Amino acid sequence: MTQHSTRMSPTTADRGNDLESRFLAAIDQIAKEHRPSRSAFFQRLRDLPAEIARDPEFLGQIHLVYQSAMHATRAAVYLMPHLDAPAMRKRKLRIFIDDDGLPGGDTHHYQLTRAFEHIGAKFLLRDEEFGETSELCRHLDPETSKFVQLATTLYARSLGPWCVVELMSDTWMHALAESLSAHFPGIVREPYFADCFSEGVEERHAEEALEVTALILRRRPELYSETVLDAKLMAEALDGVWRRLETIVRYAEQKNRNKVPAPFQPAASSSTKRMRETV
Repeated sequence: MTQHSTRMSPTTADRGNDLESRFLAAIDQIAKEHRPSRSAFFQRLRDLPAEIARDPEFLGQIHLVYQSAMHATRAAVYLMPHLDAPAMRKRKLRIFIDDDGLPGGDTHHYQLTRAFEHIGAKFLLRDEEFGETSELCRHLDPETSKFVQLATTLYARSLGPWCVVELMSDTWMHALAESLSAHFPGIVREPYFADCFSEGVEERHAEEALEVTALILRRRPELYSETVLDAKLMAEALDGVWRRLETIVRYAEQKNRNKVPAPFQPAASSSTKRMRETV
């Protein structure tokens, strides 16, 4: 009886390495084309006059959109396919813990809320109202709603969306921290930013996502096209989130410009007051 080796032949290994190289190059290219820091939102937020940037309602709108997008990806990682083997579940668990299993029962969601609370945001939704996709989207604009819905769908279909979001997340977190720190210098010390930056959480997540997905594609090369396509769709939807945030900034700028000051009315003198009282 002929025994078949479980090791790949040189030809098979070469094909696997080539597929992995193509995958890494494709995801890297998508991330470069949709790099969040290129969005005008971050520059506009940084350059806002202080009276606009510190407005509680404005900050509440920024929080709603950004937190909704982040919530969607955090929830969607629990739906990711192709990672059901014990070793893969163990690797997934580390991602879950980094987001939802922080010391003292803390989570990235709560950390972000506290960061915005400390700078005076007026919240439009309570933490526990960030729940099911259909319910959350009732409170959102079309662009943010599209991202939330797609995250739920695409994360459950392939690993590409996870890869591209993790690869870009460190970039947008640094851009957001820099923009907000122009108005709130202490925000970079908030755990939401400080812990991630000091421990390289997002960079580690990106490396893990790419490594795990490359491993899956070596075993199942037929998943390649869908994986890359879904990554592209997710990156395009994320562009919509930054556009929405820029729109909020633009609207706040316009509202501030159109503000008409009340006509100057000098205080009435005592004699004038007496005359009015006798009429």
